[in-house]
Amino acid sequence: MSEFAARRVMMVDTQVRPSDVTKFPIIDAMLSVPRETFVPDARREAAYVGENLPLAPGRVVLEPRTLAKLLDALDVQPTELVLTIGCGLGYSAAVIARLAETVVAVEEDEGLAADAQRILSEEGVDNAVVVTGPLADGAAKCAPYDVITVEGGVEVIPDAVLAQLKQGGRIGAVFMDGAVGTARVGYKTEGRMTWRPVFNAAAPVLAGFRTARGFTL
Repeated sequence: MSEFAARRVMMVDTQVRPSDVTKFPIIDAMLSVPRETFVPDARREAAYVGENLPLAPGRVVLEPRTLAKLLDALDVQPTELVLTIGCGLGYSAAVIARLAETVVAVEEDEGLAADAQRILSEEGVDNAVVVTGPLADGAAKCAPYDVITVEGGVEVIPDAVLAQLKQGGRIGAVFMDGAVGTARVGYKTEGRMTWRPVFNAAAPVLAGFRTARGFTL
């Protein structure tokens, strides 16, 4: 077993399983996807630490526990179409691609998007496609989605993104209130969203997902 493969097992045994993530497909996906391939070269040695990994200014790869618990709560099925917003270098897309039928990954940083598509292709992930564009716009062309995940913090989810969720679909994101955050899953029923908190987590708030603040004199 390679050193990184051993670290992957350690990550699952010390960060994922103890967080009450028990669904075999998620455990298998996180054991199978080489996280070190989907982080900047300078951060490969830190790929398996239990914290968010800096990717670009204001952007991170979500810590393994956060991604695993969010996917556990979303319960992605093998027949489903999933949108992942803010895919970075494609780690979340690669993990979700092992759970879903197809993944559409949105990335607004053109450099990250190009690298993500290349890495996913090199890793043989043929059921995920990277779309370049503003994160807050989602990817309407392929909508509606069974599941949407947001790979970063949010204060609010733009209506344009919620509109791309199928009736009966689910969306998962880390809602930030200052430095404190809660991962929530939203369910769309008859055009309305209902949210439930799932666990505590934190991540930098993504551009386009901040609450509009009024000007005061």
